[in-house]
Amino acid sequence: MLLPYLSNPKKASVTMICATGLSGINLIITMIINISVLGVDLTTRSQFPLLSTVQTIQVADFLERLDVFFMFAMVIEIYFKVSILFYASIVGTATLFKIKSPSRLAYPLGIIVLFLSITIASNFQEHLYEGLHVARFLLHMPLFSIIPVLLLIIAFLRNRKKQHG
Repeated sequence: MLLPYLSNPKKASVTMICATGLSGINLIITMIINISVLGVDLTTRSQFPLLSTVQTIQVADFLERLDVFFMFAMVIEIYFKVSILFYASIVGTATLFKIKSPSRLAYPLGIIVLFLSITIASNFQEHLYEGLHVARFLLHMPLFSIIPVLLLIIAFLRNRKKQHG
């Protein structure tokens, strides 16, 4: 959804590969720090191990309570992630339904997202259950296995029809 709007789409694949590699390295370093500070047991049991690691930082009895900055950074990151995903959903829906002005979909899709965010999970434990158990069968299985196989079969049949016709 974002690639057509780039000034140089050919560099996007290299940029995406580099970003994925750097993100992986960042995750490895973060997990090494979490395990070395908290230990394996506490890291695996903690909901947010990096937050627990940041809360343990104390430098010279004056640099403490850095969890506020961590949470502020997390809110900014979540804002940008939701904004990009919401924009992609607006552009995708406008393309799917051939709507000339995608901005007309911002309010209806925003209300749908707001309603679903309130009704799907009311607390964090319910959110985890929905993500790990319900979404696996209702979203992941169809989107990652059933729909691609159906699209492959349809493409194969269309291609075969064109070759014979």
